Amino acid sequence: MPATTAETLSLVNRSVSVAPLVLLSAADHFGRINKGPRRRVVGVLLGQNDGQDVRVSNCFAVPFEEDEKDPSVWFLDHNYIESMNDMFKKVNAREKLIGWYHTGPKLRASDLEINELFKRYTPNPLLVIIDVQPKEVGVPTDAYFAVEEIRDDGSTTSKTFVHTPSVIMAEEAEEIGVEHLLRDIRDVAVGTLSTRITSQLQSLQGLHLRLRDIGVYLGKVAAGELPVNHAILGNLQDVFNLLPGLSAPPAPAAPGSHGAGHLTNGTAPKDPAHAPGAASSELARAMSVKTNDQLMSIYLSSLIRAITAFHDLIENKIQNRQAAEERENGAKKEGEAEGEKKANGESNGDAKEGKEKTPGPDATKKETPSGKKK
Repeated sequence: MPATTAETLSLVNRSVSVAPLVLLSAADHFGRINKGPRRRVVGVLLGQNDGQDVRVSNCFAVPFEEDEKDPSVWFLDHNYIESMNDMFKKVNAREKLIGWYHTGPKLRASDLEINELFKRYTPNPLLVIIDVQPKEVGVPTDAYFAVEEIRDDGSTTSKTFVHTPSVIMAEEAEEIGVEHLLRDIRDVAVGTLSTRITSQLQSLQGLHLRLRDIGVYLGKVAAGELPVNHAILGNLQDVFNLLPGLSAPPAPAAPGSHGAGHLTNGTAPKDPAHAPGAASSELARAMSVKTNDQLMSIYLSSLIRAITAFHDLIENKIQNRQAAEERENGAKKEGEAEGEKKANGESNGDAKEGKEKTPGPDATKKETPSGKKK
């Protein structure tokens, strides 16, 4: 059995945070390469590693080829890695080469050899497997460090990968960009309540998968298939200590009685709280009451939102009707004004024509050729 070393414990306790930009870049890399047959892609991780916290903030793709039939045959362009790393240093000197990634979705036989190659650039490279096509709900990343496996039988050591927890963590500017991206792809027809219930369902599904993995791991440890990892067991014990006490402690027995659940002359105990299963029934009742209260609050809030939306709809209908009536009245008034203008114009024109046709008093006097007036 392999023994747990101090180096392994330190690597397991490290926290690895991956920026959303890395996930987007890896997904874009996978989409550009895999136009035909599906194959994994490889890239370089950039960020900071202070020995305790590992922050992966950026990455870039690397030309990579491998034989699907023979995992030992693969090609990685070293010169491309060095030239790209030098250019990224000029842009941001704080981002250093800390490891590499591939799209797996699982570990491959050649990963240890590729990891040894990256030791030219960093002493303890980080491997992050990014699942660009996840089938289960949860974090799509798995982080690993390579360690020496020491065996109890004294045989030669061998390299192996040890898993370390990873999270998706974004800075303020990245959070704004991710929110805008999600806002563009989110279905506007889905309400806030449906979105919240869907997110809670996905969280419960992820919790169920994690609990299943923990159960499988503990079963293998109990069967002797896996070594005992005290760091993992300590973390599980901390989780169990955070769980609330769901079973009520048994009530002390009254003086002269033979116990809380003792039957006297074949009759049931007088106090139903001391009956078997009373604690579980009380817990179920409390959970039911709390659940019903939450459902009632959700129902009332949905009903209030529906009434408010219906009221807004009625207000919009009334406002639209009033606006239509005002437009009709305005058009009618404009038509009447134009009719009055036309009528006034015609009457004024008739009056002018009448004045032109009516002769004046001097028009009756005609001049003779001799210039005398008649």
